[in-house]
Amino acid sequence: MLTIDGLQYSNWSRAIFEQMREGGVDAVHATLVYHENCRETLLRFGEWQRRFEEHADLIMPVFEASDIEMARETNRVGIFFGAQNCSPIEDDIDLVAIMRRLGLLIMQLTYNNQSLLACGCYEAEDSGITRFGRQAIREMNRVGMLIDMSHSAERSTLEAIELSERPVIISHANPASFHPAKRNKSDTVLRAIAESGGILGFSVYPFHLKNGPECTLDDFCGMVADTAELMGIDHIGMGTDLCQGQPESVLTWMRNGRWSKAMDYGEGSAANAGWPSPLAWFSDNRHFPNIVDGLRQKGFNHEEIEKIMGRNWLRQLTEGTRPAVNAAF
Repeated sequence: MLTIDGLQYSNWSRAIFEQMREGGVDAVHATLVYHENCRETLLRFGEWQRRFEEHADLIMPVFEASDIEMARETNRVGIFFGAQNCSPIEDDIDLVAIMRRLGLLIMQLTYNNQSLLACGCYEAEDSGITRFGRQAIREMNRVGMLIDMSHSAERSTLEAIELSERPVIISHANPASFHPAKRNKSDTVLRAIAESGGILGFSVYPFHLKNGPECTLDDFCGMVADTAELMGIDHIGMGTDLCQGQPESVLTWMRNGRWSKAMDYGEGSAANAGWPSPLAWFSDNRHFPNIVDGLRQKGFNHEEIEKIMGRNWLRQLTEGTRPAVNAAF
């Protein structure tokens, strides 16, 4: 069964890549950056280039959707890159095409805060898509870079969907009706994502789940079933947000970047400041078969499970990362 995970940011190692193969994972959307600027993003590309060279028997880069099929044929995991912020392009529209050429297939317009492009979900007031944001959306459409609104506020998300000529995605979140976290999405947003032709990747990050680390597989798969009714089976997939083996310093960077001297706890709190405890049924890539079993027990048939586990993501990447006709970039 084709398995594509719509978001991970782990402490990458050979052991993790081996776990991916053991779990039957064919491709992973790997977060490249959170708050890094253009030069720092290039350094992250360099680090990954070294990984591709050192672990060429296990992983390979994905520049277009057909590379995922090549990865499967050679028993490797395809790695495709995304930015959880628009910081790699700084204030330069030309950098969108440059980043796409380097292999950045997905870019979020915001990461929790107001950005140069849009408003994040942690801001008190949602200003919507900015003038620069309108230009960036147009350019992302042109070069074949998926627009990801996972950390964006509601008005900004709905405006991005309206402005984009291509599907808009939420790579990693859950319905707010299941758990009312700031990062989770309203039914209004989820319907609009589906109507745009986009996809929601379901997160197993405990802060996004009802009962946190105690969320059961049955409850999770029930959420998937309810969302399939809302969005349609063709518009849902996995986006685990797996952050395996990362130190506390990475969590601090994700939350604070360089924008705050005071500690911002994000979805946590002073009393719950660290990484959340993992789920009993999903703590690394070897546990994807548990989700397949859970979906089957909820009544999903084989074709529906294939769509959720990877086919919908493959279609999204095939259609969404192809440059526009006659796009010179």
